[in-house]
Order: sequence, then C-alpha cells, then structure tokens
Amino acid sequence: MSDNNNNLNREDFIREIVKNDLSSGKHNAPITRFPPEPNGYLHLGHVKSICLNFGIANENLDSGSRCHLRFDDTNPSKEENEYVEAIKEDVKWLGFDWGEHLYFASDNFSQLFDWACHLIKENKAYVDDLNAEQIREYRGTLTTPGKQSPYRSRTIEENMELFEKMRAGNYSEGEKVLRAKINMSDPNMNLRDPVIYRIMKTNHHRTGNKWCIYPSYDFAHGQCDSIEGITHSICTLEFEQHRPLYDWFIDNLPVPHKPRQIEFSKLQPSYTLLSKRKLIEMVNENYVDGWDDPRMSTISGLRRRGYPPEALKIFCKSIGVTKFSGVTDVALLEHTVREYLNKIAERKMVVLNPIKLTITNWPDKDKYESMNAVNNPEDPDSGKRSIPFNGSVFIEADDFMENPPKKYFRLSPGSEVRLRYSYCIRCEEVIKDNEGNVIELLCTYDPDTLGKNPEGRKVRAAIHWVPFYESIDAEVRLYDRTFTSEDPSTEDDWRKCFNENALKVLENCKLEPSLKGSGHSQNFQFERKGYFCLDSKDSTKDKLIFNRTIALRDTWAKINKS
Repeated sequence: MSDNNNNLNREDFIREIVKNDLSSGKHNAPITRFPPEPNGYLHLGHVKSICLNFGIANENLDSGSRCHLRFDDTNPSKEENEYVEAIKEDVKWLGFDWGEHLYFASDNFSQLFDWACHLIKENKAYVDDLNAEQIREYRGTLTTPGKQSPYRSRTIEENMELFEKMRAGNYSEGEKVLRAKINMSDPNMNLRDPVIYRIMKTNHHRTGNKWCIYPSYDFAHGQCDSIEGITHSICTLEFEQHRPLYDWFIDNLPVPHKPRQIEFSKLQPSYTLLSKRKLIEMVNENYVDGWDDPRMSTISGLRRRGYPPEALKIFCKSIGVTKFSGVTDVALLEHTVREYLNKIAERKMVVLNPIKLTITNWPDKDKYESMNAVNNPEDPDSGKRSIPFNGSVFIEADDFMENPPKKYFRLSPGSEVRLRYSYCIRCEEVIKDNEGNVIELLCTYDPDTLGKNPEGRKVRAAIHWVPFYESIDAEVRLYDRTFTSEDPSTEDDWRKCFNENALKVLENCKLEPSLKGSGHSQNFQFERKGYFCLDSKDSTKDKLIFNRTIALRDTWAKINKS
C-alpha cells in the first residue's frame, strides 16, 4: 500500500503545467471543463476525466478557479435529453458541482455559423459536393498525400451563397459539406481539409428544427472552449492528433481567448468495456437490463451496484495522470473498493442457502436472548446491534457436511462449532426429506459457552446464522465481472466473451432483522459473503433485493493461479 500512498500524494504533469502557468502569470486561475456528448450514459472511463477537471478547479478555488459542465451537442441524430439529465446526476453523485457554469455547444450555434462564414470570407473554407466515400478516397493515406477536391477552387462569393443555401435547407443530407481549406498533403490526416459543417435534417434536443446544418466536433470544441474562457482544455490521448487542428481554428478565427489543449491517457480497466457504441448494443440487445444494470461499466450501473463515489475518486487518484496508454488491472479498483467498504460498511449476518437448525435442549421456544453483534470492528464508534436468539436459526448449507473430509472444521454430525456471537453447539441428528436432502439439523448447545470457550474442548470454527422466526426474506443478486476476456475491446465480438455467469440470482435468502430498514445509499458487509447494497431500482418494501457490490476476496486471481 505504500506505493499507492505515494501515488495519492504525487503531483501529475497536468497539475505541474497548471502550477507553472499560474506562477508565471499566464493565468490568474485555471478554468477547466468536462465536455461530454449527450449520446449515452457516462462510464468508468469518464470518472477519471471528471475527477481531473473538477479536481484541478477545486484545488484552486482561492484563485477563482472553476470547472464548467458543457454538453458538446453537435450531433442531434444520437443525442437525447435523457442523457443530459443522467450525466448531470452522475457528476453530482461523484460530489462535484458546476454551479452556474452549465453550457451547451448548441448555445453557440449562431456564433459558430458566423465564424464558419469568416473562414469562407478569408478563403479558408469551401463548400464541397463530394460525398463521404469520395472525401475519404481523396484524403489519401498515412503514406500517400491526398488530392484536392474539384470544388476546392470555388470563389468566396459562390461558397457564401452555397453555405447560406445549406443553412436554408435547400439541399439533402450528404449533398454538400463545408470543409476547412488547409493542406491536402499534410502528414497529419486531420489537417487534410476536414469537414466542419454537414447537413443533418434531424430534430435537435434543444434547438428543435431551427438548424439543419451542424458543426463538427473538431470545429465546435475549441471555439466553445474559447467562448467560455477555458484555460486548460484537458482531453484524452486520442485527441493528441487533433490538437494541430484545434490550434488552427483558434489561430484563424477572431476568438476572444486562446485555450491550451493537453492530453492524458484514458482509463481502460481490464475485463471492462467502455465503448459507448458497444454499451448501447448491450442495452438494445438485452444482454443487460438497461444502462444502470450493475453489470454495466456506466456510472449509474456502478452506483446501483454499490460502488461508493469516494472509492472511485481514490482509485482515480491512485492510478495517476500520465501519457502512457495501457490496460489498468481492474483488481486495483476492486481492491480500492474493498478497502473503503471495509472501513465504513456495517456487518450483517445473512444466509444465502438456508438450512434450519434447532437446538433441542433449549429451555423454551418462547425464551429469547439478545446477542450483541459488532457493527464494524474497523470503527469502534459504530457500536453494537442486538440480534434475537431462541434456539431456532438458519445456517448456511455450505457450513454443514454430513461426511466431511479431514481438516473440515465446520459443522458435521458429532462435531462442535460456535454460532457467531452466541453459544457452542453440537450436531446430534440430521433430518432429510424423501429425496435425501438435508432439511434440518438437530443440535444441542452448551449454556456455559456464551462469550467464552468450552472447558476442555477446542472449537475450531464459528459460523454465522440468522434467527429462524425473525429473519427477513430477500432476493440476493451476486454480480461478477461482466467479461471473461482481459481486454474485451480487442475482441472481434464482445458477445463471445460476455460472462453469462456475471449475474446469479438467489431467492429465499434469510437476513437478520436489522436489515429491514435499509436505505439505498447504505453499504453492508454480509459476513463471510461480501459487500452488498439494496437495489435502488427493483427492491420494494414487500420484496427486498440486495446486490453484491464485490466479493470479500479476489476470486479471479485464485482462478487464474489454479
């Protein structure tokens, strides 16, 4: 853990840039932004960007720093207001607040149109009649230069007239585009006359049918940064090749401010899929139950599964911010979640596969005792809880074996164990149904063993239990890693490595009575079973449903070693 602690305290290269810009007087305060496109739900990869952008702002609040939330909504065919609201909820859940600074690229459509006209008037943009396939063909390759469109030589007047007609809706989708006039031989493919406006006769989630032409992401992004006064435009490494184009637009337009784009490596955890396109496929093809399914890598899925936002932030800080791409072992995330939950989660006793156990020498079935159980041994201030005990309980089926092997220390005929927080018991008789299934264990207890060991005997194991009469029925959903491939993004078809066993549903589980009033935001450790939370979507007052956040141990590491 020492290395992790060092990572938590180490300053990354982006923060060094920000610090130097402030000390040199280049900026008085860093102004950052988180700019998602509202075409899907945010996922684990976005958490790193959110933490970085809002984190830098929060660390410099004294100087007037802030982080904007901006929706880059320039593609109405894929964007919906549902995604806007979900993104806002996710950012707030992570503990960040944009305050008054909520923006949309669509707020700037008029200004972006005027700047496109400016490029035309400067003979730096032209209307092209080539279709998308022809544009790709003319662009060339990484080793061969492109060739100029036959429409590149149109006059400024002709281009202005055609662009105005594009705006007026006189042409069909794909019939014409507006391209920047840069260099068709540039080694950087992004500078070979990129498309900056295209015709899309689709209703926009905010502007409706006001526009039928829309700016490209590359054209809109930097200019929106400038309008908002962004100082450090922080994005992931795949946009590094787009930076010269980002700067070209800024340098060739009368923008009010010049931001600086800085790239960092995106988060790609192992056994995890982050592609929005593929996540949409998982939802649409019913591999999962919606965007917030706990098997999804979306923030809403992680929230429903019980991942605490604080653990996600600790994880992002521990992996650091670099320019080195690679897959991050998801075991580190799981370890971080376990470490955090171990400190804050109340312990509870839950039996997933119950067998009735009856103490035959219990004085009276109406005689009750209260067993004091520790809420969290990691937190002395958490106190204790009382669990009723009257000689009839449920135990876990796995804690009994009729014909045990050597060194089996749990319950078996004639053996003795301790019921956790309670007495030592001995199994005297096994009751079976007509099919030979064990349905009840008849045991005796030693009344002198409450809170102490029996004299002259060594009891090697303690097993958990829940009271028979006061227990709560519940459904428990055991979640595991969603994919069997270490890097599902490299598979030709993610469906081939989808883990069919990523969800196991257990009915008729038995819970200790203190769980009856559980809230959706609470995390629990079910003793010996893992960390769980109440399902925020399907659980009701009449039917409690708990989701396993994570197992107590990394079972995958054990499997890989075997």
